[in-house]
Amino acid sequence: MNGEIISIGTELLLGDVLNSNSQYLSKELSILGINLFYHSVVGDNAYRLKQTLLTAFKRSDIIITTGGLGPTQDDLTKETISKILNLPLELHQPSLKHIENYFKNNFCKMTSNNIKQAYIPKGSIAIPNHNGTAPGIIIEKNNKIIILLPGPPKEMIPMFEKYIISYLSQKQNKNFYSKYYRVVGIGESALEDLLLDIIDKQENPTLATYAGDCEVLLRLTANAKNEQKANKILQPYENFIYNKIGQHIYGGKEDTLEKVTADLLLKHNITFSIAESCTGGLVASRLTSVPKISKVFHSGIVCYSNQAKKNIVGVSKQILEQKGAVSPEIAEELCKGLYNKTHTDIVMSITGIAGPEGGTIDKPIGLVYIGLLYNNQIEIYKFHLKGERKKIQKQASQLALNIIRKKVLSII
Repeated sequence: MNGEIISIGTELLLGDVLNSNSQYLSKELSILGINLFYHSVVGDNAYRLKQTLLTAFKRSDIIITTGGLGPTQDDLTKETISKILNLPLELHQPSLKHIENYFKNNFCKMTSNNIKQAYIPKGSIAIPNHNGTAPGIIIEKNNKIIILLPGPPKEMIPMFEKYIISYLSQKQNKNFYSKYYRVVGIGESALEDLLLDIIDKQENPTLATYAGDCEVLLRLTANAKNEQKANKILQPYENFIYNKIGQHIYGGKEDTLEKVTADLLLKHNITFSIAESCTGGLVASRLTSVPKISKVFHSGIVCYSNQAKKNIVGVSKQILEQKGAVSPEIAEELCKGLYNKTHTDIVMSITGIAGPEGGTIDKPIGLVYIGLLYNNQIEIYKFHLKGERKKIQKQASQLALNIIRKKVLSII
């Protein structure tokens, strides 16, 4: 079957919003064995959208649209398609009920134009939206499949994974089984280079990489009659992946690094404290988002100024003046000073330059030192991170959590 993606929204044409939906859907359709020959981007204009759709109907079996399902007048996707296919729009009561509950549960007033989202073409299938208001829609007519998905990725991706993959698999008469691996500490391009043997040479299974927020999600997918046979296909490739990058894999599809790290600390009753400078308490914030972490998390101190480093944590004034706040010596001093106050099993420190100012030739923006003290031994990690301020802070917190995770694994 031949597929086509149409991304709808003037904001995409103007470059105000990155069209990440097309990249995601291209990988997914490829894995499903659907040939993808065309991508189109069209603005919120009924005439141009109509012409784009008519062209797609002539050349593709499956047309997937993203965007244009909202409540405003410039959201024209289903209205335009319903006219082309001569399918009147009908109120879908379960979707209307979902929209009403959505606003009620979020303590927001529902305006009358939101009812527009609950209308779907006659005879079509409404796809529940568990992360927003507008339902997705599946239309089968004239030997064509038209799938309408919402534009926001946080709505589109879960909808596609929960409902559309299984639907398209049935149409293809194929069964797909996937394993997911969350990877930290290595970039997407470096990861692909290490795993080229799978990515380039294999048709079954297939491996896809998805760049996330300072991490990468891997998906290994097999086409098989049942799960048992799929596992036999996947096992040698899973072994290959772990042999190559096992130290960087922290969990599966639904895991987060803070949850995995916190669970390890809790399971083995390992107490922890941290002194943060450039990350401003981000590591502590992420760990304390996990319930029951207070059983092992002693304290997190944000010692941003030099005065705080000296007066609160106990860093040596002399070393601070000689080496500067961003140095391996200060990372070590922070660990020692905090340990003297907390006596936790693991003590961590983070100091660095997040920018956009403050960098020098010797100490550029993105220079980060992470210290870790365990069993009277101190390890210092040095990183040169790239990006704007928030990205550097997020990367540093990600690296810190992974260092804790790996330390606990080495202890147990």
